[in-house]
Amino acid sequence: MQKPDNIGGEIWGGLAAMLVALPSAIAFGVTIFAPLGSSFAAKGAVAGILGAIALGMVAPALGGTNRLITSPSAPATAVLSALAITLMQKGIPPQSALLMMALVALLCGGLQALFGVVGLGRLIKYMPYPVVSGYLSGVGLIIIVSQVPRLLGVPKNVTFWKALGSPGLWRWDGIIVGAVTIAVMVGARKLVRAVPAAILGLTAGLIAYFALALADKSLLSMAGNALIVGPVGASAGGGFLPAMVARWKAIGGLSPGTLALVVGPALTLAVLLSIDTLKTCIVLDALTRTRHDSNRELIAQGIGNIAATAVGGVPGSGQMGATLINVSSGGQTRLSGMLEGAFTLIAFLILSKLIAWVPIAALAGILIVIGVRMFDRNSLHLLRSRSTVLDFVVIVSVVVVAETISLIAASAVGIGLAILLFIREQIGGSVVRRKIYGNQMFSKQVRLPQEMEVLEQRGDRTVIFELQGSLFFGTTDQLYIQLEPELKKRTYVVLDMRRVQLVDVTAAHSLEQIEDIVSDRDGYLLFSHLPHYLPSGRDMQSYFDQVGLVRPERHVRIFEELHGALEWVEDRILEEERMERAQVQPLELREIDIFKGRKEETLSALEACMEQRSFKAGETIFTRGQPGDELFLIRRGAVRIILPLEGKQTHHLATFGRGDFIGEMSFLDGEPRSADALAFTDTDLFVLSRQRFDKLTDEHKRLAMNLLEGLARTLAIRLRHTNTEIRVLHEA
Repeated sequence: MQKPDNIGGEIWGGLAAMLVALPSAIAFGVTIFAPLGSSFAAKGAVAGILGAIALGMVAPALGGTNRLITSPSAPATAVLSALAITLMQKGIPPQSALLMMALVALLCGGLQALFGVVGLGRLIKYMPYPVVSGYLSGVGLIIIVSQVPRLLGVPKNVTFWKALGSPGLWRWDGIIVGAVTIAVMVGARKLVRAVPAAILGLTAGLIAYFALALADKSLLSMAGNALIVGPVGASAGGGFLPAMVARWKAIGGLSPGTLALVVGPALTLAVLLSIDTLKTCIVLDALTRTRHDSNRELIAQGIGNIAATAVGGVPGSGQMGATLINVSSGGQTRLSGMLEGAFTLIAFLILSKLIAWVPIAALAGILIVIGVRMFDRNSLHLLRSRSTVLDFVVIVSVVVVAETISLIAASAVGIGLAILLFIREQIGGSVVRRKIYGNQMFSKQVRLPQEMEVLEQRGDRTVIFELQGSLFFGTTDQLYIQLEPELKKRTYVVLDMRRVQLVDVTAAHSLEQIEDIVSDRDGYLLFSHLPHYLPSGRDMQSYFDQVGLVRPERHVRIFEELHGALEWVEDRILEEERMERAQVQPLELREIDIFKGRKEETLSALEACMEQRSFKAGETIFTRGQPGDELFLIRRGAVRIILPLEGKQTHHLATFGRGDFIGEMSFLDGEPRSADALAFTDTDLFVLSRQRFDKLTDEHKRLAMNLLEGLARTLAIRLRHTNTEIRVLHEA
């Protein structure tokens, strides 16, 4: 465990957290045990305190989150109190029901520890927001519904709606105590921040109770007083150690059929407590700029709940309110959480007699405030937009199912609806991000003017689709509908896959059908930027091989980059026009475009100033940052211009072929090279340095002007094509 830098902060943080957690723990314990009978209220109070002690000492000692406070919580109360009501309705004796509830808590702890061991911690915290919001609101509503009858003081068998409609059964003295407690808790935040609101509310409830006792002396009697918790001594359950031993023996004697009844509630409880804890951990990370260990925390929470159940306490989870108080009071490490458990033990030993006089209505008031605060009021803003109304429907559905069926059913319904909404969102969005034709966008192979004229005229035989998102059974039909109008008119269909995140078998089969349509017209289906690994870990090219999309007999080609696919298409179009570039004989100076029509003696003078250099394929002509002022005229071969990036990555800027020139930037401004130039194939060059060119201008000024004019004209043409491409990309 991390050594604390400020032991005083740890002590104050643990003490303040105890003052928040203890009243809630008592209230949660009483609520869980109340359905078993009025005589179990005191046992519930003790169970809540024992749970807070065990959880506070064990979970932080083993956990993976600094400052986290673990104690009995609302989700545990909702599940276990509902289980207690169900068991009593089935006629199961209270003692047997108590054993089954203990077994649920034990299984819950074991399941939580198992979640952590197998690494489910990272998955649980990614549960969709509408599901989490709905279940928290559902738990809050369950708590409110269960506490209103207790606030009104009606007999335990009276339901929520019957209690509201039977004023004759109300205990007005209890209602006054509960109302005072609620009012103080709600107003405490505005008036006093140094003392936790739960402590102020409970204190106010006690004061109100004893103030009423001045007028009604019967309230000062503990015997048969249904308004208070009652004695927590021997009558509340005898010695702790004998009770623990007896409980363990009784659990061991339960039948397999009984065990089957508790598996569902145990799983529900484990999932809800895990979500509640990890939700608190995420908030804590954001506040303290730290990072918790989800799986380790789940193991610690599971062991803590087992320990709490072993000593007769109720289970719990990471508590948001107590944790935030711990942080604001100076807690920095897991020691503050352990001290919270120790302080709870000390408070129990000192104040055990006072606990007997705690009014039930005051505890109900505390829980009603907690339940109301669990409602996610921020989710109401989802109603403002049509795009998020269905997310709000998910929240409402989870709440309704939680109230009418169970919390585990609510979680299942919420996750199912969230999945349907995700699929709907994927289907609703277009999988085609952009459509461009081949006479609007060109490869990085710089072409000669006459070649560009052909490509501008014939380039519409090519269509480029930039795809995005997920290609799966839900979007396959949409993809086909958007591609179909072009399949019967274009020879080359290019699919750029750089933004694709998923491809399933249905989509692969649809792509195979698209290839069949294209190949019927002797066309080709080309893929570019095929991801080697999708977010799912799948290698897309291997996957295409497996499903039979990429085979030698098929009209399918795969390229690393989009410009590689476009270059391949352009070469085929130019070849059909018999304009392919010869790669055997080097060009003479007079054959290069910018020198055509010049006098022989002028060209001879220029050639005398030039060097002739040759490079093998793969050799470097110049590198970025290298000084140089030479202009390179390509006589034969192809040269690639590469821009080096960080991490040994590169970006292909352009490819220049026979008749083109490179190095013009440094030739014109004298600055170092801005990129690398590599011989893509065996290459022959004319090389003209700026120094020799300047000497030549003294004798052949017109030649120099023509050369500069030719460079400027070619650069202008390149820039115009770039501007056109940028405009098309922006408009598409």
